[in-house]
Amino acid sequence: MSKPTAPTPVAGPPSEDSAAALRELLERLDAESAAPVFRHSSWTAKRSESYERLAFLGDSVLSLAVSTHLFPRLDPDRYGPGRLTKIRAQAVSGRSCRVVAERLGVPERLREAAPANAAAGVDALVSTERVLASVIEAVIGAIYLQFGYEATATAVVEAFAPQIEEALERPVDFKSALQERLARRGDIVEYPVVGEQGPPHDRTFTVSATVRGQELARGVGRSKKDAEQEAAQLALDAIETES
Repeated sequence: MSKPTAPTPVAGPPSEDSAAALRELLERLDAESAAPVFRHSSWTAKRSESYERLAFLGDSVLSLAVSTHLFPRLDPDRYGPGRLTKIRAQAVSGRSCRVVAERLGVPERLREAAPANAAAGVDALVSTERVLASVIEAVIGAIYLQFGYEATATAVVEAFAPQIEEALERPVDFKSALQERLARRGDIVEYPVVGEQGPPHDRTFTVSATVRGQELARGVGRSKKDAEQEAAQLALDAIETES
């Protein structure tokens, strides 16, 4: 099997419509492939007819496309596997996926696809990061199945270019910043998981940023690491407000 070809690097600053290529491929999907992409599991009798399986596939394609783009671009002496992992995680995080989903018009597409009996709850769904992130992964999964890896990866890297540049220029590590802040007064923060929702392949975690048994903030994410970062960010905001 041949190795995936690295997506062509985006030259210069990302364009205003960085999702144009991904949108074009989405519009070219045949009806059968596109049908489940915007179908929530609560809208169908069979969960297998929803976007969830495509999201599982798209998550892997997204990760590989961004990894393949970053690997030759970054100096190996400065960017070891640990740093690469953090940059990729930020670039493809639930927050990043939500931004791309909104740029692609996913909320509007979900509203259009919702059955009449689901209209009352559709606004809550389209504002949920987990749903929007899963749908954008389903979009990527469906496009990959119809158009192959190279076309999909190039469009994905272009769509996520602003998030990739943000991760490179302003890497986010709220956990480290919070711990440094707390260390000044001799405290240590812990992140116990206080809630889990969703099926095993599409789970959302809620964690608590806790110091000396006192909760500073809670964060929600599609991975424990994402949830911890959000909890740390909110805890930092709370500490700065109190100061």
